[in-house]
Amino acid sequence: MSEPEGRGADWTAFVPADPPQGRGTSDEGRRRVKSAPEASGTTEPLLEVRELTVHHGQLRALDRISLRVFPGEVYAIIGANGAGKSTLLRTIAGLHRPTGGSVLLDGQDVTRVRPERRAARGIVMVPEGRRLFGSLSVEENLQVGATYARKGPWTIERVYELFGWMRDRRTQRTEQLSGGEQQSVAIGRALVANPRVLLLDELSLGLAPIVVQRIYGMLPQILATGLTVLLVEQDVSQALRVASHLQCLLEGHTTLEAVPSAVTADQVEAAYFGLNLQAGSAPAAGERSEPLWPGSTRSSRAS
Repeated sequence: MSEPEGRGADWTAFVPADPPQGRGTSDEGRRRVKSAPEASGTTEPLLEVRELTVHHGQLRALDRISLRVFPGEVYAIIGANGAGKSTLLRTIAGLHRPTGGSVLLDGQDVTRVRPERRAARGIVMVPEGRRLFGSLSVEENLQVGATYARKGPWTIERVYELFGWMRDRRTQRTEQLSGGEQQSVAIGRALVANPRVLLLDELSLGLAPIVVQRIYGMLPQILATGLTVLLVEQDVSQALRVASHLQCLLEGHTTLEAVPSAVTADQVEAAYFGLNLQAGSAPAAGERSEPLWPGSTRSSRAS
C-alpha cells in the first residue's frame, strides 16, 4: 500500500528519541513526541480534558485521560473497538457524566454543563451512526441543528452550497437517503449550530471508501471557517491523512500521543494493539517504515 495521501512519502521517516515501550496509563504509556503548542503556534488550548475518568456501571471506560486541542487543529483519537474513543467524545459533549476529571472550553470548566448548553457555547458533535430523525426531511433535520445555534458563518443555505446535491432533495425524508448522504446531513446539522469545536465520531463507519474520501475531502472547506475538529476514527490511515495531532487509546488508557509526522507505522501499531516495540524494530532516522493500514508491518507478516 502507498503512503497515506497528504502526508507525503516521508511521513514515517521520523523517529522520536523516546519510542513507546508498550501500553500503560495516561502517565506511564503516553509518549509526547511534540507538544501541541509547537504544532499550532499558540499556547492556550481551546478545548482541554484533564485526567478524565468515566465509568459504565462497574466498568472503567476511561482512566485519567488528558488532552489539549488548540484552535484550528484537527486532533485525531484512534484505537480499536472498546478503546473508549466514543465515550470520550460523548463525555466532552455532555452525554456522559465523568466520575473524575474535568472538561474545559476556553479555560472555563464545563464539566457539569448540560449538553444543550455546551452546544450553545460551541461544542457540537456528529455522533456515531448519524442519529438523524428518519421521518423528517433533510431540511427539517438541519433546522433541528439550528435550535441552539451560535452566531456564525454557517446557515442552512451554506450547507446546501457545501453539499451540492442537498438543495434539490431538501424535502426528502432522511430514512430514504444512502449512508453517505445521511452522514452529510449529520455533518450539516452540526455545522448550522456554528460550533467552535466540532466532534466527529467515526465518520467512515459503514461507508464505502469512495464516499469516505468525498466526505473527508470537504474538511478543508469546513476548517477554513475557523473550526477546530476533534475526530474519532478507527481508520488509522484516514486519521493520519488529516490530523495535525494524534492520540491513541487502548482499554481506556492513552498509549501514544504525537504529531503524525513524528511517529512510524510500527509505533502506531504498537500503541494500537498494546504491543512492546522490540529493540531494533524501529527504523533509523530517514529510513521509511512500511505503511501500516490496511495490512500489517514487517514483524506481523513474518509471524
